[in-house]
Amino acid sequence: MDMQTSFLDRLFESGLLIDTGVDGLYGRSGQFEEVITAFERLIDKFGGADGAEAMRFPPGMNRALFEKSGYMKSFPQLAGTVHSFCGSELDHMNLLQCMEVGDDWTKGQEATDIVLTPAACYPLYPTIAKRGNLPAKGGLFDLQSYCFRHEPSKDPARQQLFRMREYVCMGTESHVTDFRQRWMDRGVEMMKQVGLQVVIDVANDPFFGRAGKMMVNNQRDQNLKFELLIPITSTANPTACMSFNYHQDSFGQKWDLNLEDGSVAHTACVGFGLERIALALFHHHGLDVKEWPANARKALWG
Repeated sequence: MDMQTSFLDRLFESGLLIDTGVDGLYGRSGQFEEVITAFERLIDKFGGADGAEAMRFPPGMNRALFEKSGYMKSFPQLAGTVHSFCGSELDHMNLLQCMEVGDDWTKGQEATDIVLTPAACYPLYPTIAKRGNLPAKGGLFDLQSYCFRHEPSKDPARQQLFRMREYVCMGTESHVTDFRQRWMDRGVEMMKQVGLQVVIDVANDPFFGRAGKMMVNNQRDQNLKFELLIPITSTANPTACMSFNYHQDSFGQKWDLNLEDGSVAHTACVGFGLERIALALFHHHGLDVKEWPANARKALWG
């Protein structure tokens, strides 16, 4: 039995995760949720004084805006769309007959105007663009949302529906890169407080296809993405629990995000994989939070 399956089985047996029969789609226990809630309080402790504007979007977003984002050009393999039945009574009868005999009943489904949110920040950019030019100090936003990525796996740290907490900064190049560095330093300190050893390394997004290989190289060569890595189900391939991304002016150009003087805004974000951080804590400190080290418990619960 490999480390991924072994840890997943232990999480099921303890009741921390609840098996739904679909890889990467799990229920969570009250104890699991308490750990996430406590860690979010720690995030607030580090970032609360920055004055970010909090927004909470649902786990679905406007399909037209999703299409404009270009996500399907880069990550078609990860996207999830919402389809619904839009047929007549006869179509409904045919659908039920298909279900009864085990045929494909989904062929009559039609795409709705909603897609599953791939990252917490995606609905933010068009929302802020509608406001007009950013103020002189730029913009800082606090987000949290369930996100979907179609990558079923036995690895409990690679879930299909998961929560992402983000801070997004909009402003000049120096402003947003300073923001990113500040959160890289904070991320290391946060994990130190909860007793987790980490490594920060340059990284890339999982771009699709042959063209994606060039994008991977560009992203890494320009140090546009860093990840905070913690071993969860593999010591050789530790899991990214935080990411620190500099988008240059790509989102600014795409969404017409402009600074007070009319120049195109640069953007950067820090993302926290909340389930992954909770899993890292359970993996390193044990499945019973009452037995966790005192320093970790103090950082999370005071």
